[in-house]
Amino acid sequence: MKLLIQNANYIASNGQMIQTDILIENGIITKIEKKLAEEADRTVDAAGMVVSPGFIDLHVHLREPGGERKETIATGTMAAAKGGFTTVATMPNTRPVPDTINHMEDLQKRIQETAHVRVLPYASITTRLLGQELTDFAGLKGAGAFAFTDDGVGIQSASMMLEAMQKAAALDMTVVAHCEENTLINKGCVHDGTFAKRNDLNGIPSVCESVQIARDVLLAEAAGCHYHVCHVSTKESVRVIRDAKRAGIKVTAEVTPHHLLVSQDDIPGLDANYKMNPPLRDAADRAALIEGLLDGTIDFIATDHAPHTLEEKSEGMELAPFGIVGLETAFPLLYTHFVCKNMISLEELIGFLTRKPADSFDLPFGKIEIGAPADLVLLNLNEEKEIDPSGFLSKGKNTPFAGWKCKGWPEMTIVIGQVVWEKGCVTA
Repeated sequence: MKLLIQNANYIASNGQMIQTDILIENGIITKIEKKLAEEADRTVDAAGMVVSPGFIDLHVHLREPGGERKETIATGTMAAAKGGFTTVATMPNTRPVPDTINHMEDLQKRIQETAHVRVLPYASITTRLLGQELTDFAGLKGAGAFAFTDDGVGIQSASMMLEAMQKAAALDMTVVAHCEENTLINKGCVHDGTFAKRNDLNGIPSVCESVQIARDVLLAEAAGCHYHVCHVSTKESVRVIRDAKRAGIKVTAEVTPHHLLVSQDDIPGLDANYKMNPPLRDAADRAALIEGLLDGTIDFIATDHAPHTLEEKSEGMELAPFGIVGLETAFPLLYTHFVCKNMISLEELIGFLTRKPADSFDLPFGKIEIGAPADLVLLNLNEEKEIDPSGFLSKGKNTPFAGWKCKGWPEMTIVIGQVVWEKGCVTA
């Protein structure tokens, strides 16, 4: 199978934008040259578009098994493809949890049968995410686990986290942490700040997150483990991670588009589409996150795509579940509000979504070069339209960004040389 992409704008290794053709054979990039005269099974004219490595999102919730009302592997990965993502890592808060070899093998079978993009499954650190008993790390790695996390709940026991890190380090695996100290949650539904006080809501303080990160980086140093922090949201967390990196501790971190773009000051009212965990923090936290991303303290961007049903999100700020969807809107939101405003370059944004997550987890993706897997997205940077949840391919429509006008939309997504999504046509 040969696919030829012609006339694409490509960011070369020197950072310059050049026009080039790309030949893909049997899922591998074989030529990157101007004016290729090759016969192919399909030729795509990408004139006026930018070709990027397929985006990588190492924090998504596909909900299957057990939460198919919210999302399935099929719908979530098609949403990923529409958003330009060719590799996603799915979190283990499903029913059953992938906490045994059998459960992991069942999940892998579902992925193989229904996924439209590459899916890397996390295994849980503890049985049923209860924080009481460690899982079989070696067995789960053998069954295909990407890394270990109890995402959605913090590991409350320091001794258990240390033992988990020691087991992971022995297997050259990563411990990925949702950092939350349960004794400080305060039954909160939003950040402990002005919005909570104005609306008489319990708030989650910043220290609830940062205190556990501070504990964990020291545990990671003791264990010699690669430790990754999910969805950083506070300025104190950024400071702790920066200090840990300066000390030589092997820690990486991610930030979400929504924490980069909005703060508690932007919540218009008691709309549960603005309810996520960690919550939207203060404007000073948002500024620290941007600074941390730009100076390398935070390594990459991940969406924390978390679909819920309309009925669930209609239950109000206190009762509705945490989380918003993000796969289909991440690039246009970030391109519009960071690249178009000259805060970062297009090359930097693409790096935060491709090369940097790949490098953080030693993945062989996120690059356009001869011999690399042909995971690509064609981007129309000139197209401008409003975000319309009714057109999402995800089952989840829960976004605070409905109606936002954005530029820079994917036109075609290619996974291992196969076109899996193109504008106006679901192809896989």
